[in-house]
Amino acid sequence: MHTVAVEWIPALDRLPKDSDCVLGAITGRYPDGHEEDPGSRTGEQFWLVLPMYFHSRHVDEETGALFHDCFVDSDRVVRLPYGGATPEQITHWAELPVLPGTTERQILGDDVSSALRTALS
Repeated sequence: MHTVAVEWIPALDRLPKDSDCVLGAITGRYPDGHEEDPGSRTGEQFWLVLPMYFHSRHVDEETGALFHDCFVDSDRVVRLPYGGATPEQITHWAELPVLPGTTERQILGDDVSSALRTALS
């Protein structure tokens, strides 16, 4: 097992490069609902980590709204740095760790099989 140190960068201090895949520390509040479930997190505040992409310019596919310097997750939820006008905001971000046994964060195509063999052996 390998230990990875994560350097969290405050989103108000510095932003990633355009199109970087990063980890984002997200804060917000679970939406209010009409659920009768006693275990529901309705209305509860949260702070959690998700992978997402940073975009210097992004158009929301549903609304057509243009966002600058935003973070977008795999569900296409747009989040601005802390203090921004989105319901959930990014307090900090971190670069993804490198893939096991490599110095790369992403390997594509024909190189994947050999990198996996090396990492798994």
